[in-house]
Amino acid sequence: MPAVPPPGQPPMPPGVGAPLPGQAPWQPYPHQTPPGGGVGRKVFGGILCAAGALFMIVGLVIGGNAYSNHQQQMPNEAYGNDLWRNEPVEKLFPKTFAGVAGYGAKPYDPKRAVWHRVGISPKTDCEQGLTYKTLKAAKDNDCKAVLRATYVDPTANMVATLAVVVLPEGAPETGPKYQVAKAWQDNMYDDGAVSPYQVPGTIADKWPRNGAWMMAVPEETVPYAVGVTVGSVDGHVAGELPDEFEGGLDADRDSWSGNARNLVETFVSGHLSRVMGEAS
Repeated sequence: MPAVPPPGQPPMPPGVGAPLPGQAPWQPYPHQTPPGGGVGRKVFGGILCAAGALFMIVGLVIGGNAYSNHQQQMPNEAYGNDLWRNEPVEKLFPKTFAGVAGYGAKPYDPKRAVWHRVGISPKTDCEQGLTYKTLKAAKDNDCKAVLRATYVDPTANMVATLAVVVLPEGAPETGPKYQVAKAWQDNMYDDGAVSPYQVPGTIADKWPRNGAWMMAVPEETVPYAVGVTVGSVDGHVAGELPDEFEGGLDADRDSWSGNARNLVETFVSGHLSRVMGEAS
């Protein structure tokens, strides 16, 4: 008769009967509890899992910061200094843009644009880009370059040359860009600020200067002054008004200079700030 295991013991393997002569009876392997007990092992395992999770979180944070830093563009301070070299000139001087905030137009919607680009000057030297006292102040403050583009309004009658004067960094409110803007402001009726860029082969190939405006870009990290000179495609010269108009030359120039001021402020606050924002 086959041996029967004691109660509580696992059964013998199938087909196993009585032991052969001289062979010890089959005995199941005794169950032993690992040294240290199950509770200690669970605690130790929990500590390892927690430490692993912590290292994983730290790794993700470090990796995320590394990726973010890799994707991050240069700081605004450096970007402002080098924008004129690093950005395509067509981005600095957009093909079209709106004129006055509140028109409800998209910034560069050609259907509602107030200014349309006619041409971009290939020359960037300061001597050809500025006039009189403005040029002197720029040279005294180590002018780097003057970038210019000419625009016309939707009537194709008003024409304007927009200029970005690139200067070294300086102290707030007293640095080079403020010195250049002040030089023009102190001589605004005698100084045209920006030399007109007359674009060959276009409606803007010959036009007189009738008004101007210049300002320093208020953003401290952007060492530029921006100026505009405006005129008329049809050759109108400021001051040629009928007798019934009071003020004569000054009134007409003030009107033209008002248009120049609007263009400068629109370019600085509406366009240049947007370009800077895209890089921050």
